[in-house]
Amino acid sequence: MTSRGSSKLTYRDMALAIFRGQDPGGVLWQPRLEFWYAVNKKRGTLPEPLKDADILEVYDYCHASVRYFGSGLCLRYKNVQVKSQWLDGKRIRTTWETPIGTLADVTHFDEWNLSAHNTEYKLKRPEDFKVLEYIMQDEEWYWDQQAYEQDLQRIGTRGSPQFYWRRSPIQGLFVEHMGLEPTIFTMHDYPQVIARHVEVQTEADNALYDVLCRCPVQILNFGENIDAHMDPPTIWRQYHIPYYTKRTEQLHAAGKFVHIHVDGSMKPLLPYLRDCPWDGIEAATPVPQGDVTVEEIKRGLGDLVLLDGIPALFFLRSFTLETLTDCVKRLVELFYPRLVLGISDEIPPDGDIERVRLVGELVQALV
Repeated sequence: MTSRGSSKLTYRDMALAIFRGQDPGGVLWQPRLEFWYAVNKKRGTLPEPLKDADILEVYDYCHASVRYFGSGLCLRYKNVQVKSQWLDGKRIRTTWETPIGTLADVTHFDEWNLSAHNTEYKLKRPEDFKVLEYIMQDEEWYWDQQAYEQDLQRIGTRGSPQFYWRRSPIQGLFVEHMGLEPTIFTMHDYPQVIARHVEVQTEADNALYDVLCRCPVQILNFGENIDAHMDPPTIWRQYHIPYYTKRTEQLHAAGKFVHIHVDGSMKPLLPYLRDCPWDGIEAATPVPQGDVTVEEIKRGLGDLVLLDGIPALFFLRSFTLETLTDCVKRLVELFYPRLVLGISDEIPPDGDIERVRLVGELVQALV
């Protein structure tokens, strides 16, 4: 699998060239298609040319590179017992049993059982933080080289392996452990509890980052799902940036490239995107889906790599093809060669895969 246009580099080499500040020799088209594929396969709505295709054949059909694969990162516990129980066809309860107490949450799956959201979080009161502290201190992180090599062989040169891992301390509370409002109230009412959590997870994460630094993967992603409504500049600067800076410098020292997933509203954060020395921003979403223009994103990023940039809405038939192609041309004009072109952040299940293929054909002639 080679890249498009005049480039003689593989997709894998193109991705690395972009992060190294080199000319990739063409536009790397790297949409994420896994959710679109999984939903349409499950409901029997894959379009005729792809009715019997596997996911890699879909990528090839769209002249596209694969982004996320190659994770050999693994976690196990020494003493904690993790158990899951389906409550019904859509809800699953997970419990973490420890010598000092038990935490539980409930996730509710979508109609295809492919994505889920929390309807109950594991942290419900300040006392629960002690149990979460025990869980994090009980962790053992390790790398499965065999799984990594198998995935690398599966994908071939369709992309450079990269992956994401658990969120930073405060973002983890917002999204995974406690929920936004309860976390904000806890910040106000029990600041010492929050400070202790940040300290404990940061210490626990040292083992995780030791594995990341030693692993063979060269591009790594803070899969944070940043949104300025959840992460305004006050929280961004007080909690997030010190943690991101510590970890980015650590990963850079190990020879890694690092980017962060910012897929929500971002206008209030534009002046602060370069407070951390990371290499790129993923999933920045322009209007009409996001709250910033392509030009504003460029001013905020400067010479950072942009991953994605095309609003997912443009792959619905309610938007004209001209709107889509104009957006692609403007992104290439502003960001190339510091661009990994993709969809911010994924094509929806009812999106038109022929539009994905169209972009793959279009970018071959743009540089």
